[in-house]
Amino acid sequence: MTDQTIVPMIEYEQADEAVRAVYDDIMKTRGTDWVNNFWKVLANDPKLLKRTWESLREVMAPGALDPLVKEMIYIAVSATNNCDYCSWSHTASARAKGMTDPQLMELLAVVGMANETNRLANGLKPPVDAAFKPKRP
Repeated sequence: MTDQTIVPMIEYEQADEAVRAVYDDIMKTRGTDWVNNFWKVLANDPKLLKRTWESLREVMAPGALDPLVKEMIYIAVSATNNCDYCSWSHTASARAKGMTDPQLMELLAVVGMANETNRLANGLKPPVDAAFKPKRP
């Protein structure tokens, strides 16, 4: 346990069968031979670990959005939520999927601008323009 960790990290060798099954799936799905620290702290609650992994695996799986786009969205939300761990983790993952430094810088510029204009709109409360709403029969 580090001085920043609230609960101990459960290493593979110390994990029970249920936790090892999730760890094995993480490594298989990601094509790696290690489990990152986020999962090791979640392993203190095996049901939470399993539920979170299954949800993340499903949401981040290939779909209508490109895997790089999904990682970039994760970076944007992580930056907005001030999640240092997630910002590092998903930036590394996005870089592995081909994201360049100029793309990261542009993404963060958009995130910063969106946060600024969102706060202005929230404070000023302009009515939503009819042209922005879908036409429904």
